[in-house]
Amino acid sequence: MFTGPIEDRLAIRELVETYGDAVTRADQQAWEQNWTEDAVWTLNLPGLEKVEGRKAIVALWVQAMAGYEFVLMSSSPGAIQVEGNHATGRFYTSEVARSKDGTTQRVSGRYEDEYIKREGRWYIHRRTFKMLYTQDVTGKAGA
Repeated sequence: MFTGPIEDRLAIRELVETYGDAVTRADQQAWEQNWTEDAVWTLNLPGLEKVEGRKAIVALWVQAMAGYEFVLMSSSPGAIQVEGNHATGRFYTSEVARSKDGTTQRVSGRYEDEYIKREGRWYIHRRTFKMLYTQDVTGKAGA
């Protein structure tokens, strides 16, 4: 379901697209700017169930990204619901990543999000990831 002002829904979609672009470019500063200071990132992965605070979230992301030659991330919205300066959203993701050891992986997942609008800009406040599919791809691939 998509509800609320179209301008806010578009801004949230652009926020999530900026997030994916920053992942693909491995741009820490651009990625970090998407989160509130008191954000919560839930990954539902062993040992990474819940990370709290933008500094901790970014530190984890930097550590994880260090293991990859590249990650290509794209997202499609399933829902965006805006009520004033608060919103929720559901986005489906598709990622292709090649680790530094040469392994290529495909991941499909879903984010359940909460957003907050502060000083006219939307931020991710809570982001919960659920992996829907993962596949290690064998064989050589080239760019």
